[in-house]
Amino acid sequence: MPRPRSLTDTQIAAAALAVIDRDGLAALTMRAVAKELGMGTMSLYRYVDDREQLEGLVVERVLGAVDTTPPAGSSWRERLATMVERVRGAVGAHPQVVPLMLTHRQSSPSSRHWAESVLGILTEAGIDGERRVIALRGLLGYLIGAIQLEHLGPLSGTGTRTMAALPGDDFPLLAETARQAAGITLDEEFHRGLAILLNGLADEARAGGRPRSPARRR
Repeated sequence: MPRPRSLTDTQIAAAALAVIDRDGLAALTMRAVAKELGMGTMSLYRYVDDREQLEGLVVERVLGAVDTTPPAGSSWRERLATMVERVRGAVGAHPQVVPLMLTHRQSSPSSRHWAESVLGILTEAGIDGERRVIALRGLLGYLIGAIQLEHLGPLSGTGTRTMAALPGDDFPLLAETARQAAGITLDEEFHRGLAILLNGLADEARAGGRPRSPARRR
């Protein structure tokens, strides 16, 4: 009787991600991933316990492609923007994975390294304590929400056109805003929204005192 072949976490994660990219997140099952790997479902249980573990492998597969080293030689705002853009690029290539980031980001080593780097930049900017907690959550909330909107409800979609056609007597501002939204690109929407958030963080940095110099980093 032939010995069962050995699989790595990388191979399993790649197969699971292929299922999600092709058929959607709801299609992720042990059976579907086993089929993708060309093996029986029970054989896959030799490597992973359940769908939850599969999800964790997928999140790490996607976030593992993100460079978590803080960029050097620029302002703290530019460095934060770069860190956010890196995640957008990696996750944007697999938008169906976005919901898994909420439930598995704490267990992902790559996610933890990214957060540590972002917290370091915030600290250098003079944002610490509870304000740093809120700042990190604000960045994550914007990043995850923006990616979802880009792929599930883009400004170029039918929803915008529907709102633009609303009766002006009842929804004058909503209809006008939707008409203006039609000309905004995905990149413009993301970068301008991020700039608004960073402006708020700059206010927090000024309220907390002067930014810390590189010599005081710990």
